[in-house]
Amino acid sequence: MTISLVELLILILASFRLTRLIVFDEITEKLRAPFFNEIVEVSEAGDAEEYIVPKKHGVKGWIGRALNCYWCTGVWASAFCCILYAAMPVLGGFLLLILAVAGGAALIELAVQQRMD
Repeated sequence: MTISLVELLILILASFRLTRLIVFDEITEKLRAPFFNEIVEVSEAGDAEEYIVPKKHGVKGWIGRALNCYWCTGVWASAFCCILYAAMPVLGGFLLLILAVAGGAALIELAVQQRMD
């Protein structure tokens, strides 16, 4: 199977956006919640800080550790994007294009924000 540079760029941007969606975005927070514990620590000044850490044991712990690692989740997201592209080129390609456009927009926004700082 050969793909063009444009198709490769779409896959790269789509996997980037899907990975960020899974690992960081608020919209998927409830999906990540079963795999993490919230820990609240109070400083000597009385300020409370919340930390989210992966569960320690079992499948939930393994998934939590994978979700806590951007690089690990990125491998699985990339695999999903490639399988989707190969298995369903029309519908999958359309969904990947949406993710790729969103990923490109996110990178542009990041560049704009850095210039404003």
